[in-house]
Amino acid sequence: MKYGFDNEKYLKIQSEHIKERIAKFGDKLYMEFGGKLFDDHHASRVLPGFEPDSKFKMLTQLSEISEIIIVISAVDIEKNKMRADLGITYDVDVLRLREEFISRGFLVSSVVITHYNGQRSADAYRQRLERLGIRVYYHYTIEGYPNNVALIDSDEGFGRNDFVETTRQLVVVTAPGPGSGKMAVCLSQLYQENKRGVKAGYAKFETFPVWDLSLKHPVNLAYEAATADLDDVNIIDPFHLDAYGKIAVNYNRDVEIFPVLNALFEGIYGENPYKSPTDMGVNMIGSCMCDEEACCEAAKQEIIRRYYTCLGEFAEGLASENEVNKLSLLMKKAGITTDYRKATVAARERKEKSGVASSAIELEDGTLISAETSPLLGPSAALILNATKHLAGIDHKTKLIPQNMIEPIQKTKVNYLHGHNPRLHTDEVLVAISMLSLWDENCRKALECLPKFKGCQVHSTVMLSEVDRKIFKKLGVGLTCDPIKKD
Repeated sequence: MKYGFDNEKYLKIQSEHIKERIAKFGDKLYMEFGGKLFDDHHASRVLPGFEPDSKFKMLTQLSEISEIIIVISAVDIEKNKMRADLGITYDVDVLRLREEFISRGFLVSSVVITHYNGQRSADAYRQRLERLGIRVYYHYTIEGYPNNVALIDSDEGFGRNDFVETTRQLVVVTAPGPGSGKMAVCLSQLYQENKRGVKAGYAKFETFPVWDLSLKHPVNLAYEAATADLDDVNIIDPFHLDAYGKIAVNYNRDVEIFPVLNALFEGIYGENPYKSPTDMGVNMIGSCMCDEEACCEAAKQEIIRRYYTCLGEFAEGLASENEVNKLSLLMKKAGITTDYRKATVAARERKEKSGVASSAIELEDGTLISAETSPLLGPSAALILNATKHLAGIDHKTKLIPQNMIEPIQKTKVNYLHGHNPRLHTDEVLVAISMLSLWDENCRKALECLPKFKGCQVHSTVMLSEVDRKIFKKLGVGLTCDPIKKD
């Protein structure tokens, strides 16, 4: 994988900026952490070299003075919103995040349920958390938010919310995903802290969009693709342009909420220390890209990957036509089509020639390997065998798994486990190769090549099973599939 991001430089200069921001405020600082705190796989995909836990590593330097609030929306609880990268719901992820933080020495003081409007599912979730000894607070839906500043900045607005008890100087507000209400929690706390005579400040640590990259930069377009279901849009920050005469990129929700923040700060301090939404952030991503071309390429691949994921969800009834159209538009803005993805073209060419479901992988050096469905193997399992043979220098005609070994596995799947698909999945192929590697040198060499799959791109002309998708994910492969179900 070609690196385009200097992670060590990022850790250094980003942590310095956060410390400077803390020093600007007196009693307490609420810091909204956007994106994933220690498993930001989106950032690691669009910025090759960015480590998924980079933000967490910075935060560990401040663990003695910080505590964490985890935010989840009652709307997301009610609709069982999923974290696609982990395959778990947001409500389950809150508990996972809490355990992760605690195991790494952080204080997790509470959970805040936002957008609360009497949802029974939210009440049940609160009871579940409280039985585990977790403090839970409600923050309510405010009519006209974020435009009705007079109502929001009043006892009937933020004043109606539960006040979240905190004890440390730095309060980190995070969530399982975007749209959870992190910023509103911070602003509500500023309002209520001020009523209690506490001078609290606010800062925002949001990885995307990158304020000093252009509006149509692929990295920023990839962020829009990642939040297509939220209708987020990258825009020019009008407040920053007016204050400094400089163009900076932000996103619509931050710009929309800025008048509320401005009114709150004027009420607390007499003036707002921030002249624009961009000023609120401490994002140094743009300064740490060491190979912009590599980042642009990775971001374009991410946009296409998101498009295919959305097509699959639309086929399953899990995404709207509006989301599909938005992602299609983003590809046009990036100047790409699905044919930009070389593995996609190779897989479709293989399918056209064979007449059956096929798949293809683009290796690190640009080599394209393809495979097709057979009576013994599915397209993804066959692809892994073909690719590992190529990487290990094994003749393509060599059979890593003999047919007399595959047939008993198929018999077990169909006759004893009552499966409908006799073909081997990727996990079954890898287990078979692992067993054979005890005495077969070719199988051993093939297994040793699996780490070389990381960062490679794969396309399948049919939607793969959950098992196959998880295997490719564990191998670090970027996977896309045509929205066609298997027969």
